[in-house]
Amino acid sequence: MSYTHDTIYYLKQSSPAQCEFYQAVEEVLESLEPLLEHDDQYRKHAIIERMVEPERQIMFRVPWVDDNGNVQVNKGYRIEFNSALGPYKGGLRFHPSVNASIMKFLGFEQIFKNALTGLPIGGGKGGANFDPKGRSDNEIMRFCQSYMTELYRHIGATTDVPAGDIGVGAREIGYMFGQYKRLTGRFEGVLTGKSTLWGGSLARKEATGYGVVYFAEHMMAYQNDSLKGKKCLVSGAGNVAIYAIEKLIELDAIPLTCSDSRGTIYHEQGIDLALLKEIKQVRGDSLETYLKTHKDAQYTPVNDYPENGHAVWHYEGDAAFPCATQNELTQKDAKALLKNNVKLVTEGANMPCDQAAIDTFIDAKVAFGPGKAANAGGVATSQLEMSQNASMQSWSFEQVDKRLKIIMENIFNSANGTAKEYGHEGNLILGANIAGFKRVAQAMIEQGVV
Repeated sequence: MSYTHDTIYYLKQSSPAQCEFYQAVEEVLESLEPLLEHDDQYRKHAIIERMVEPERQIMFRVPWVDDNGNVQVNKGYRIEFNSALGPYKGGLRFHPSVNASIMKFLGFEQIFKNALTGLPIGGGKGGANFDPKGRSDNEIMRFCQSYMTELYRHIGATTDVPAGDIGVGAREIGYMFGQYKRLTGRFEGVLTGKSTLWGGSLARKEATGYGVVYFAEHMMAYQNDSLKGKKCLVSGAGNVAIYAIEKLIELDAIPLTCSDSRGTIYHEQGIDLALLKEIKQVRGDSLETYLKTHKDAQYTPVNDYPENGHAVWHYEGDAAFPCATQNELTQKDAKALLKNNVKLVTEGANMPCDQAAIDTFIDAKVAFGPGKAANAGGVATSQLEMSQNASMQSWSFEQVDKRLKIIMENIFNSANGTAKEYGHEGNLILGANIAGFKRVAQAMIEQGVV
C-alpha cells in the first residue's frame, strides 16, 4: 500500500469524521510521492507520521451573555500544528461551519504555506463556531473577551501569534487584544491584523488579495503573457476578493464577477470597485443592492445556482480567482470554466477547489496556482507586522507592498523550480507541496524526535 493510503487509513481511525482534513492531507501526500519514493530519510524519521498530528489541539467552551441577558455557549479551537520553523502562525475563523475537521485542514495547509514564504513561522489555526452576522458590537465584544480569556494562556509573541480570518477583522482583533492586555499586563505583538493606531501594519488588509494577483502575474509571465486586458472571474466579496479585484484593475485586467453567501454579481463592464467597497465594507449589505446603481449588471441568487455548481464560474472569462471558501469550485464548475476558455486558475481562498476540479484542470493543462502558494501573501505580511512590532517600527505602505511582491515572486520561483526539478514542470501543486515539505521536514530532522 502507498504512503498516502496508509496515512489516510490511520487518520480515519485516530481522527474520525474529519473529511476536510483527510482531503488536505491526501492532496499533499500524493504530490510528495516523487520525493518520498527516492529518499528514505523521511520514513526513517517518521516525518509524515509526525507532521499529520498536531503538536497540540486546544478545544474549549466559550460562554457569553447576549443583549437579552441570555447565556450562549460556543466551541472554541486553537490547533498548534507545527513549530519547526518558528512560532505557530495562522488565523482565527468565527463562522458557524467551524469544527475540528475545518480547523485541522486549515492548520495543516498553513504549515506548508508558511514554509513557502521563507519566513520563520510555523503553522496553526483557530476559531469558533460563533457567527458574528446579526450580532451587536457589544455581543461581539463579550464573545471575543470570553474567547481570549481561555486562549491567552496558550499564545504569545514568540509562541503562537494568531491573525484574522473569516468573521475576524480589525474589530474582533481589537477586542481580543484588549482582553489579552488586560489579562497579562503586556502590550506585545501577540495578534496580527491590528489597527495601525496600535501596532498594525499598513497593507495587511490588502495583502492576501494583492498577493494572489502578484502570483498570477508570475504565472502569466512564465507563459510570456500578462493579465492586461484579461477577463477575470472572482468569487467572494470579503477582503481577499475585494483587494484581488482592486489589484486586477490596477493591472488593467477586467474583473467581471464577485459573490457572497446570497448570490453572484456579473457586470460585463467590469466590477465597480468603489460601489463594492461601499456595499460590503461600509453598509454590510447584500450584493443584490449593486443593481440599484448598475441596472445593466446581472444578479443570480444562490438558490438559482446550477446543481453541484456555482453561478460565478459559469460566465466567459480568461482567468478565475476563487476567493471565498473551501470546496466552492466543483468539477462541474471546472468543466464550465474550461468550456468558457479559462486558461488560468489561481486560488485566493484555502482549498477552494475540490479534488475533482483540480484533477480536471491538471488534465486540461490549465495553469493552476494552489492556495498554499498563491494566497500566502496574507500570512507573509502578518509576519512583517510581527517584525515591525518586535523592532517597534512602522513601515510605509510602499515598503510593505515591495516586500510582499518579493515574497510572492520567491514563492512562485520556489514552487516552479521544484516542479521542474522533479520532472513535473508547470505543476505548481506538486512544486509548492514538495518545496514547503522539504523545508519543514529538514528542520524537524535537525531538532530531533519531538
